[in-house]
Amino acid sequence: MSRRSGILEFAVLGLLRESPMHGYELRKRLNTSLGIFRAFSYGTLYPCLKTLVANGWLIEESSGLPEDAHAAPLTGRRAKIVYRLTAEGKEHFEDLLSQTGPDAYEDEHFAARFAFFGQTSRDVRMRVLEGRRSRLEERLEKMRASLARTRERLDDYTLELQRHGMESVEREVRWLNELIESERSGRHRRTGQDGSPQQGTSGEKDDLPRSREHSRPDSSDDTAT
Repeated sequence: MSRRSGILEFAVLGLLRESPMHGYELRKRLNTSLGIFRAFSYGTLYPCLKTLVANGWLIEESSGLPEDAHAAPLTGRRAKIVYRLTAEGKEHFEDLLSQTGPDAYEDEHFAARFAFFGQTSRDVRMRVLEGRRSRLEERLEKMRASLARTRERLDDYTLELQRHGMESVEREVRWLNELIESERSGRHRRTGQDGSPQQGTSGEKDDLPRSREHSRPDSSDDTAT
């Protein structure tokens, strides 16, 4: 399985854990809620769904026949297929949520993992956030060393692009620092047993950082190498 397909399977299972959906709804949610999937097509989604069904993690259900069943053969209208998470699929997704290996710190995988932090336990959130921060700090150190070696050979525009990339990484590191501090101080999103967000005992809502400057970055910002 490629890393890209693994991220897609994770996201599909996570969305279907919230509620059953048909293919069009899934694609729309992946596009709008998880921006990392803006450029994928039905040709990518449906093989993924078929694989998840074959593995026993999803089941296909008919959403009902067209209003005029006799006209269906003539019009080509068919009942929509709704995909529902099975008990095995829910267990598999929860197992994926608990994993905090190196893949969880990479750009696209981290974005998908972060989108489902409301269903993730606090200790796993902390490991993922700290792992992501360490990965970016290593990247930032390499970028600074590369810039120091090549600064004199770069034209103004290439140099500015390098600086922009560094600033993007520095901004995300600051954002991660705020998130980690929020988790450590208890100002994090609380979830129920079903993974749904709940308010704290004081009645206050979660207090994650909302600063415009430190808003969640797009992985596409990391343009410099």
